[in-house]
Amino acid sequence: MASTIRKTLIFSLLPILSLFLTVASHQLHHPLDPLTPLEFNLVRTTIENSYSASNHTLTFQYVGLDDPDKQTILSWVSNPKTTIAPPRRAFVITRLDKNTHEIIVDLSTSSIISDHIYDGHGYPMLTIDEQTAALELPPTYPPFVESIKKRGLSLSDVVCSTFTVGWFGEADTSRVLKILCFYIDATTNMYVRPIEGITAVVDLEEMKIIEYHDRFRVPVPKAEGTEYRESKQKPPFGPLLRGLATMQSDGPGFEIDGHTIRWANWAFHLGFDVRAGPVISLASIYDLEQRKFRQVMYRGYISELFVPYMDPTEEWYYKTFFDLGEFGFGQSAVSLEPFADCPAHAIFMDGYYAGQHGKPIKMSNVFCIFEQHAGNVIWRHTETGIPGEVIREVRAEVSLVVRMVSTIGNYDYIVDWEFKPSGAIKVGVGLTGVLEVKAAAYTHTDQIKQDVYGTLLAENTIGVYHDHFLTYHLDLDVDGVSNSFVKGNLETKRVTNNISPRKSYWTVVRETVKSEADARIQLGLKPAELVVVNPNEKTKVGNHIGYSLIPGSAVGPLLSDDDYPQIRGAFTKYNVWVTPYNKSEKWAGGLYTDRSRGDDTLAIWSLRNREIENKDIVLWYTMGFHHVPCQEDFPVMPTLTGGFELRPNNFFERNPVLKTKSPKNAHWPNCTTRP
Repeated sequence: MASTIRKTLIFSLLPILSLFLTVASHQLHHPLDPLTPLEFNLVRTTIENSYSASNHTLTFQYVGLDDPDKQTILSWVSNPKTTIAPPRRAFVITRLDKNTHEIIVDLSTSSIISDHIYDGHGYPMLTIDEQTAALELPPTYPPFVESIKKRGLSLSDVVCSTFTVGWFGEADTSRVLKILCFYIDATTNMYVRPIEGITAVVDLEEMKIIEYHDRFRVPVPKAEGTEYRESKQKPPFGPLLRGLATMQSDGPGFEIDGHTIRWANWAFHLGFDVRAGPVISLASIYDLEQRKFRQVMYRGYISELFVPYMDPTEEWYYKTFFDLGEFGFGQSAVSLEPFADCPAHAIFMDGYYAGQHGKPIKMSNVFCIFEQHAGNVIWRHTETGIPGEVIREVRAEVSLVVRMVSTIGNYDYIVDWEFKPSGAIKVGVGLTGVLEVKAAAYTHTDQIKQDVYGTLLAENTIGVYHDHFLTYHLDLDVDGVSNSFVKGNLETKRVTNNISPRKSYWTVVRETVKSEADARIQLGLKPAELVVVNPNEKTKVGNHIGYSLIPGSAVGPLLSDDDYPQIRGAFTKYNVWVTPYNKSEKWAGGLYTDRSRGDDTLAIWSLRNREIENKDIVLWYTMGFHHVPCQEDFPVMPTLTGGFELRPNNFFERNPVLKTKSPKNAHWPNCTTRP
């Protein structure tokens, strides 16, 4: 009887709870704000109520903001006081009865607008809960216990990790993970002590081990010298680095209003997505001469991170990861450490995502925002050519940095979006953490007589060759949505008319790209200037206003086009792609990346060869690293950095920081001048 009363009370309160959550969702002041904990709960209750009669387990694989229509957003931004904000909706991917459901929930009415069963290839992003459940299986599996015993290892010192298995031409696929294990006796650096030869395959739907292999044994690498915790280090120590105290006596130079950030001449919106991590939207810069904010970028974020390893053997061939689509860059984010990950004057922001059962999970300090005083120069000039006078003008550069760190297994990725007063947006990525290594019998390179697909880093330890390809979605709206992509080819010309003793020079031959096919670029083959321009706007002297892409080092895939991982990662074949804006084309590796077949990627969308001249276009840029491990990367890797820059190109009439003053407190105590 008591149970019946409780159930009656709960159901009677549901309409009140729904009303409360709906009202709360309407209090958000920006339509691009990420979902709140209240909204996550509203999504969960709405969907669970619609499946209340089902006897099957319902899991939430992805819950995020359903992007409002772009034009609606831009209309709202232009006049938020009189324009009605678009409705708040959530896009949800669930698993139910071995089916993938795509659901759109209207948060204002607590109702499901659509519920579509996906029947294509691939599976949704993995949740942390299901990976954790899979890792609990090996220690209770008798064959695994016996394998550990045969190796003379202690089961209590064995920890495991999950690995996606990819696709290699199978006609049918299922949701499975492979489990590999490591030994932590005498060290916490688990990834450098792999237990080779043992592989367990877990069916995620049944949550049980369906395959098990114990193929061979090699020595587990030694723990000596692998511990990286500061408290465990012993003398002698490395160089003593002096601390630096920075103080902003007037407080931070930026304002945060909800998720909108204003600093210097910049304003932008910072969102958080469980798959993408940081999402920069509506970035605009104030033009001092025009006395208004001008559009630069509608939205920018990492779309996919492809990490293929180069060992084709049975134990390694499947290690070709798509870290965003399979594991989630936001889901894998870590809390940032004040005074270490970020400077003392940084401001931190929390993030939320929905767990496997739809409940909101808080990620404390997922972002830090800080002004960077790095001792750089924004511009300078010394003039000694005027008789009797020396003119020296220097302006110190200060920039604003938004940072997030995502730890996916062994690797830590430090992601920065840096905004400069000059109008540039510098995007940086730092790679650190621990290498993915394999155990081997070798203790010296002289013993190696065949390809081991990596570098011998320590006794019994090989760091396997691999790549990192980060593909960015950059929806630039340079002074408006109608833009064009211009390739400026730098071509050598011969001097043929005897006007000069010179034999050659180079000039720029510009081409406005008309279609997607012509926009694909493999960088490094020939020099080029790459600019997104507004063909409908010109400067006073007649140049089209624009923004340049300043690439980092030119890196492209080395796998053959017909190799299965490269079929799935074909979007990395070109460093630059340009497509017409399409709301559904968000993820370069496809919406369903786990076990995908490469049939829903940027490379496939672009085959339509759509027109891109004077259109609302999206620039896709892939930066990469070919990583040949070396001993300095062991046992933990010093940060390797890369990046690119978006830089004004005839966007302003003149230098936009000509009148910028150096910070008032740009005086450092204890500085010395040497004679």
